[in-house]
Amino acid sequence: MEPAPIKIRILMVDDQLVVREGLRMLIENHPGIKVVAMASNRSEALEIIAREPCDLIILDLELGGYSALSFISQLRETAKSARVLVLTGSRDPDTHQKAAQLGAMGVVLKEDAADRLLKAIEKVYLGEAWLDRLTLGNLLWQMSNQDKDSVDPRAKKISTLTDRERQVIALIAEGLKNRQIAERLFISPTTVTHHLSSIYSKLGVSDRLELVIYAFANKLAKMPE
Repeated sequence: MEPAPIKIRILMVDDQLVVREGLRMLIENHPGIKVVAMASNRSEALEIIAREPCDLIILDLELGGYSALSFISQLRETAKSARVLVLTGSRDPDTHQKAAQLGAMGVVLKEDAADRLLKAIEKVYLGEAWLDRLTLGNLLWQMSNQDKDSVDPRAKKISTLTDRERQVIALIAEGLKNRQIAERLFISPTTVTHHLSSIYSKLGVSDRLELVIYAFANKLAKMPE
């Protein structure tokens, strides 16, 4: 008997009941994804996070008539193992960029087709950024132009990376999870975790999204076509 497929556990944060129920029905028709809880506001979301583990949080940016951008950092801090996927009706590139800067790994427009939302859920769960090329390009430009006087210190940081750490970075940029990286490099998942801790410390990044953006900006990995 084959083992049951692992389900992606979703917390949905949206202030409209009809939208929440509609998205839940859509998402749960897709194998391997389960909406474990729904919240209509910030306080409900934080209460749920405290008791219900989840892998991914779908956050409506227009929450209760106000922008939920400021809530992204709090979600990231409270649900450390969960990734944030933003759902918005706004096409404003500055809003998308700000969401990514605050820690959202993906942005989906409400007008997008249902299959794009499902694809975004899968990609973000696997550690890949679901951002349009303009947003990703702006983030890379911003990073490459920050502290131009500190180019040498940045190069010095990169020079401390081992060959194995560079391999891990390249695979992270491809969207591989720790277990997949371990299989690719013939090492244990625990060793991958140790390499990641060392990489974060050396480069001064705090999570996979920051690492991927750093890697693209500093030519440690190739951007996807």
